[in-house]
Amino acid sequence: MSRLASAALKAVLGPTNTGKTHLAIERMCGHSSGLMGFPLRLLAREVYERVVRIKGADQVALLTGEERVIPPAARYVLATAEAMPVRGGLGAMRDFAFVAVDEIQLAADPERGHVFTDRMLHARGREETMLLGSASMAPLVRSLLPRAEIVSRPRFSTLRYAGAAKLSRLPRRSAIVAFSVEEVYRVAELLRRHRGGAAVVMGALSPATRNAQVAMFEAGEVDYLVATDAIGMGLNLNVDHVAFASLRKFDGQRTRRLTVAEMAQIAGRAGRHQRDGTFGDVGALDGPPAFSPEEVERIEEHRFDPIEQIFWREADLPMDHVGTLIEALTERPRREGLRAAPEAVDLAVLRALADMPDVGARARGPAQVGRLWAACSLPDFQKLGIEHHARTVHRLWDWLSQGNGHIPQDWFAGQLARLDNVQGDVDALAGRIAAVRTWAYVAQRDDWLAQPVEMAARARALEDRLSDALHGALRQRFVDRRTSALLRRGGDANAFLAVDVDDAGNVTVDGYKIGTMRGFRFAVDPTARAGEKRLLLAAAERRLGAHLNEMAQALLAVDDKAFSLASPPGGDAQIIWNGHPVATLRSGQRLLAPDIALDAGLGALAPEIQQGVRDRLSVWIRGQLERHVPALLKMEAGAIDPALPPPVRAVLAQLADDGGIMSRTALDESLAQVAKEDRTHLRKAGVVIGVLDLYHPGLMKPSAAQWRMALLALRRGEPLVALPPAGAVLLPASEELDEVGARVAGFRKLGEAWLRIDMAERLARGAHDAIAAGKAYGADDPTIVSIGLNEASFLDLMRQAGFRPVPDAAEGAPNWQFKGRPKARPRPEGERRRQPGQRAGHPRGDKPQNRGDRKDARGEGRKSGRPDERQGKGGDRKPRPHDRGDGGRDRAPQPRQIVATGKALAGLGALLGRED
Repeated sequence: MSRLASAALKAVLGPTNTGKTHLAIERMCGHSSGLMGFPLRLLAREVYERVVRIKGADQVALLTGEERVIPPAARYVLATAEAMPVRGGLGAMRDFAFVAVDEIQLAADPERGHVFTDRMLHARGREETMLLGSASMAPLVRSLLPRAEIVSRPRFSTLRYAGAAKLSRLPRRSAIVAFSVEEVYRVAELLRRHRGGAAVVMGALSPATRNAQVAMFEAGEVDYLVATDAIGMGLNLNVDHVAFASLRKFDGQRTRRLTVAEMAQIAGRAGRHQRDGTFGDVGALDGPPAFSPEEVERIEEHRFDPIEQIFWREADLPMDHVGTLIEALTERPRREGLRAAPEAVDLAVLRALADMPDVGARARGPAQVGRLWAACSLPDFQKLGIEHHARTVHRLWDWLSQGNGHIPQDWFAGQLARLDNVQGDVDALAGRIAAVRTWAYVAQRDDWLAQPVEMAARARALEDRLSDALHGALRQRFVDRRTSALLRRGGDANAFLAVDVDDAGNVTVDGYKIGTMRGFRFAVDPTARAGEKRLLLAAAERRLGAHLNEMAQALLAVDDKAFSLASPPGGDAQIIWNGHPVATLRSGQRLLAPDIALDAGLGALAPEIQQGVRDRLSVWIRGQLERHVPALLKMEAGAIDPALPPPVRAVLAQLADDGGIMSRTALDESLAQVAKEDRTHLRKAGVVIGVLDLYHPGLMKPSAAQWRMALLALRRGEPLVALPPAGAVLLPASEELDEVGARVAGFRKLGEAWLRIDMAERLARGAHDAIAAGKAYGADDPTIVSIGLNEASFLDLMRQAGFRPVPDAAEGAPNWQFKGRPKARPRPEGERRRQPGQRAGHPRGDKPQNRGDRKDARGEGRKSGRPDERQGKGGDRKPRPHDRGDGGRDRAPQPRQIVATGKALAGLGALLGRED
């Protein structure tokens, strides 16, 4: 590019937020063509998009190491400093009417400073040149560019120091600056926990990822942004406060404290245009301040030490020999104010490759040496060390220096395919993007690939996919949009947005789910972290009151069918509404009048509403009892009916208190007091007076059994139990069978099986009928076979019902004789009476002893595995020879031995409550 002495040369210097970049863009758009160089690809892309909106996409080009957008008629070029076409122009344009270089103070940067120095000294516009940067560059500009006009611009707004603040107390619209990736991630994670999350901006991000993160911050989805010092390089963000996570950074050679100018460059991002800004740090409040008073004063007043030297490296390089090239790159400057740049990565790679025999043999002549230097100029995007980077460059050079000089298409496509994976965490995705940037840079070299346009498009598409995935990963890791929404309302961090509850019970705030309503209880979203749960509960408590009142009013208005009883084994008896418990039943003063304990979720309702809910549920319970256990209600009413004889009331009271089903032996004493003619009262109440049990048939229905089980468990203070399957008649012994539940449901244990009591009574009557008809009765009877009762259980039934085998009965003749049921032994004087609901012979809650461990009437152990071994009225009866089948001794005769005859059956039937 020609240097025109008559062209205007201006250095527009000043602090941040002085509108320098905006001025340069306006000036460029006023010329016929223009070129602007920026320190970051992100910034170049931002200004490119801005100029496209002014001039149109066909007039604007973008040049970076990894991205080239060059329309044929492009007249305005936005580029990174390294990619600026300062020697040779672009396409048909040999020069530009306007040229600007942004952030020229970066000429003092050890790593990239020599590039900015070269652009400052040699990049010139045909009509106007503008250098933009810090006021600290003014002395050097005067020294190195004496004809340049220096224009100072004041800051539009005020920047003041706000002191230290913890991350959890930072004001909204804050940017936190850190100087390593690890520190950026740490700060972002803390902000997620305490403030709902943060956007992340780093120089290593692709433009797509960076733009997506910034858009999230600008749209108010998050109120905080965590960035590296890339934020200080002219990125335009609506930030009110800048907080430093640290004041030390690694500059490529050592870890050092930031200069005051660097602090000001970053702090100056706060307060854009006419809006004032503040800066501070996130250090310990009780420790020494991060900024010294002098530093604070100089930053606020924009007073910085002048930059006295900038880095320089020869840019017009000889390409005749590798050794000559290295000498030129290490040449020392002769002008005052310039100093030799430290060895950069490209020079280090060139030195490493120059010692390799194959490179020395082929890198001969200007074309090959120039090609070698172009390969060494490949940026080290992956930052995996000089040796790894040198191996990559050497492999590329090996192809570039032989044959047609092209990198194999298949190999290049394979490198992209290897990286085409959008799975993984933030670090994995960032690493893949860095590797893709390497191949994107390669694809931008016109003579390195046979089809560079196609490969560049592939690399760009892959970078976009990985960028989208990285944005998603950053958002997932560092943004809790739900918490952010809860804390965001009119600038008040303690205010909450309205809470909505959908038909499924999902509770949302600003569209984000915070939990679920389970009945009247709010359950925090299980994905919430421990630190978020208190915030979510507070939000629910503040905004769910109206919803709870609406639910209560709906409960009071619903039909009885909307409620149900839940009685899970081992759990509580609960009233269910809309699939969730609203109350738990507790033991009351009477079996049929349980207390109602409302669910804890209803505790937020007013007392009068709670009482209304309690009254409504009481009405439902009464209706359920009238529907499913009316017999129990009738027994309870009969127990206090003065019109009934006292003995009848006594029997009804015991039955009602025990759930309507009792063993006959438990009621023998009370039943003996009831006159024969008075037993009709029991039958009118629906009570069946069986051989073995007293019961009402309706109480064995599934719904009745459920209510009886729940009420009896409450009364006894015992856990709920599992009931047998509905419709079952015979229950085989198994580990899964709950014997307490079987008794409550109306089953009697016979041997190892359980038979429903109404069926047991039917079989006992079948024995009487067989004796009356002069027939044999055995386990092979069709009725017994159809039930599935085995012989051992049948023999136990006959024993319990009072039948004994007839010795040596003829075939087809009656083989049983009725001896009467075994009677319960009289209680010794002073013995405690059995409690209601307690089975005879067993303490409440105790399970019956194993059959082989039962005690007889005197407390002595006896075997009861055979149906013919039983207890008589007066104590143990020794086994008879025909009972034992082992030739044992005859037993002693029992007193008043009764032999059932046909004539006695009618009277016996009346005694047992039979109708015939």
